[in-house]
Amino acid sequence: MARSHVRSIPHRLRLLRSGAPRDLWPVAAGAVALVVATPILVVVSSILTPSLEVWSHLWETQLAELAWNTIALITGVGLGVVVVGTGLAWLVTMYRFPGRGIFEWLLILPLAMPAYVIGFVFLALFDYAGPVQSWLRQVFGPGVWFPDFASYGGVVLVMTLVLYPYVYLLARAAFLEQSETTLEAARALGASRFRAFWKVMIPLARPSIVAGVTLALMEALSDFGTVAIYGFDTFTVAIYRIWFGLFDRGAATELASVLLFFTLTLYLLERALRGRARFYQTDGKVRPPTPKRLTGWKAWTASGAASLVVGVALGLPVAQLLYWTVTALGGPDYDDRYPAFMFNTLTLGTISAILAVGAAVVVAYGLRLSRNRIVTTFGRIANMGYALPGSVIAVGVLAPLAFVDHGLDAFLQATWGISSGLVLTGSMVGLLFAYLVRFLAVSCQTVEASLIKVTPSMDMAARSLGASKGEVLWRVHLPLIRGGLCTAAILVFVDVIKEMPATLLLRPFGYETLAVRIWQLTSESLWEAAALPALTIVAAGILPVLFLARSSARPRVGEWDDGTGGEGKHSRMP
Repeated sequence: MARSHVRSIPHRLRLLRSGAPRDLWPVAAGAVALVVATPILVVVSSILTPSLEVWSHLWETQLAELAWNTIALITGVGLGVVVVGTGLAWLVTMYRFPGRGIFEWLLILPLAMPAYVIGFVFLALFDYAGPVQSWLRQVFGPGVWFPDFASYGGVVLVMTLVLYPYVYLLARAAFLEQSETTLEAARALGASRFRAFWKVMIPLARPSIVAGVTLALMEALSDFGTVAIYGFDTFTVAIYRIWFGLFDRGAATELASVLLFFTLTLYLLERALRGRARFYQTDGKVRPPTPKRLTGWKAWTASGAASLVVGVALGLPVAQLLYWTVTALGGPDYDDRYPAFMFNTLTLGTISAILAVGAAVVVAYGLRLSRNRIVTTFGRIANMGYALPGSVIAVGVLAPLAFVDHGLDAFLQATWGISSGLVLTGSMVGLLFAYLVRFLAVSCQTVEASLIKVTPSMDMAARSLGASKGEVLWRVHLPLIRGGLCTAAILVFVDVIKEMPATLLLRPFGYETLAVRIWQLTSESLWEAAALPALTIVAAGILPVLFLARSSARPRVGEWDDGTGGEGKHSRMP
């Protein structure tokens, strides 16, 4: 009996090495990633049958310009969001100044502003025929100089103002998770406050900062509305021109595959910047950094910098939209179906956020448990959807959905002689699937950035106590990363309610959202009429962002901020 038991040990070890039942989580992660990656693989496979005439024409005309403009765009936006997002996160975390408690959550709100909305508002205000330049010519004469806003600089400015909250959110959360004792140790060794920030806080927060920058750059790559309004040609503009101008969806899909190259480059840069190093907080009693009180001109400079960003990125566009909305409410363009449009938009956003966060947890946890190359490859491919325009994602989604529909219809006809028709194509399932493919990267990047800061020793301790991998996830990881899960859900929700091309192409017949309504009005140049649905999208996006700001700005143990920049009251831990 004993001999039989001893002989069974090598067999069990071989089973463990082979990855039998114990590897269910990586298998589940690979399955989810494969399903999400299928539309992207459809886009990639289109390059195997290239449209030689289209590529030849692009090579002779615009291909070099499109590539250069795309590289210049992600470079400018990347530098902008790093400087603005990280700088503001450091400012509100490490210093006290007048209004700091209010700016902590106000600086998040531009996340709810669609880039195409702030783009057309700024263009209307600062273009040659706009009120700003008209007033300057009246005061200083017709020869007064003003920068051309419909240019590369204008595009970078608009996208930076809209996308910096990605970096601000994740960087601020990373700074707050760091321990004051770490900074005290650096200060005791003679480092200044800024040097301690640069040498200690930045390396600890690097995974979160890089994740935020990656999300912002993928958003910039996939943007169409802003670059089209400003006449700055990128690959997304060329894709739309081929699709809607030449009516060649195949060639547009082939050109979209070029964006995957830029996305892959971003991922490689992200992994290189993260490096192999891992940073963990081993002290169980983490005390967040104590903010230093600023006085005099330094305090008002800090308040002025935060006020300038909030005013330009949120206050000015919202004020203009409100003015246009009030003007349009008394006109014939008002539509009493707005409540239905809002309900449809909020429903899609909520369901998509739940699906995306659930899928991200499965993928991220599976990748944490196993570094299987196949699972990792599918996971990375699935995350590339964020860099593709929604319309191209829609084409990639239509192919597998049509395959399933035709297969189901053929099976039912052969078995029972009935036809099912199109069950998935043109339904809510297809639209939600497109959102999952499009925005999985948003949730995956955030969840991975949270999971990577959970020390592996916690997994080992839980497993040594007999917990299964599912129990470790449920009882250890999810409570520790619930802030990251909430952030991921809100980011997906806000992105879904702003998504326009995929919604236009895949929505069920007669199903309209706020984004669809904006497209219908702006295609007829009814800017004032489009202000009401645009303002509604901003307001709907602000509500969850306010919840995020409230949950991420809870009073810290031992201090609170009254918003005046004072020291506040101190209390002792019970």
